[in-house]
Amino acid sequence: MLRKLAAILLSVVAILAAGWLALRRPDIPYDTLETAYSLPTSNFQTIDGVKIHFTDAGPRDAPVIVLLHGFAASVHTWSQWQSRLDDTYRVIAIDLPGHGLSRVPDDEPVSRDYYVRTVGAIADQLQLDSFALAGSSMGGGIAWKYAAENPTRLDALVLVDAAGWPMSSEDRETSPLVFKLIRIPFVRTLMKDLDLSSLIEDGLSDSFTDQTFVTPEMVDRYSSLSRAPGHRGALLELSAQGPDSPASVRDRLAGIDLPTLILWGEDDKLIPVSHARQFDEAIAKSVLIVYEGTGHLPQEERAKESASDVIAFLDQHVSALSPPFIEEDADEVDSAANGATPQTATGGGARPR
Repeated sequence: MLRKLAAILLSVVAILAAGWLALRRPDIPYDTLETAYSLPTSNFQTIDGVKIHFTDAGPRDAPVIVLLHGFAASVHTWSQWQSRLDDTYRVIAIDLPGHGLSRVPDDEPVSRDYYVRTVGAIADQLQLDSFALAGSSMGGGIAWKYAAENPTRLDALVLVDAAGWPMSSEDRETSPLVFKLIRIPFVRTLMKDLDLSSLIEDGLSDSFTDQTFVTPEMVDRYSSLSRAPGHRGALLELSAQGPDSPASVRDRLAGIDLPTLILWGEDDKLIPVSHARQFDEAIAKSVLIVYEGTGHLPQEERAKESASDVIAFLDQHVSALSPPFIEEDADEVDSAANGATPQTATGGGARPR
């Protein structure tokens, strides 16, 4: 009987091992990925020892907006915004280390705090005296943390379905399968070298209300970029990091005294729209826009509308701060810098779109 049981167990282990070996995928060299996924506006610079990929478009003397993508994403998520903003703004989208075409640091693990420091280092390298900062999902969490720590360097803040508030147990139950799996340490270890295409596709499907956005090309891009050397390990390191406490988040947000635009998809399955209202309540000079019939990525799913809302916001709060406008009307500049409308200055509440 014991022999039979041992034989069965060995057979199960052999089957699982064979399945794991069949799903293993090697890293894809950076040269190959750069050939496939670099963009016409791509730039590479080594910053604090890490080669960083970013796109840089628009007039060099225009007001600047810096864009931060979400977990496992890349600068490609901002393509629609960039093409609409770069006539009048300098638009810089960054691949955070361990994402897109950016490398992974050798001497420290990636973390949210590391990303906040990275944003500052990139801004220093590009000699950005002041700029607007926008972030989607995880990038939104990095953006508001940077704003809380560097209040005098930013002109404005844009949060798109931003991370930061701890998820309730109910929210966790409804999150995509890939996020449930990577919360389990043992599973994270197994996933490090595997082909995650099917899980990536499930996660992307949960990110969009309109499933026509989830194309084979999008799935292949996410999957391929995750196989850059060191990226899978970096993503799993990030997923293992716990949230900040609600009190800590609330205290840090309360210290943000910047014009802040909060954009959210009403049907977001990854970060519920209730978090948008929490951000709106916590940040004094905020305005919230909720897009009906939209998921986690309104910058892609509602590109035209969300870009128009951002342009209107930047025109009000950032254009007047740029050098070409400063000498025209000092009183007007002061008014714009301090929040031009009662709605923005008081956190005007949600406007459905």
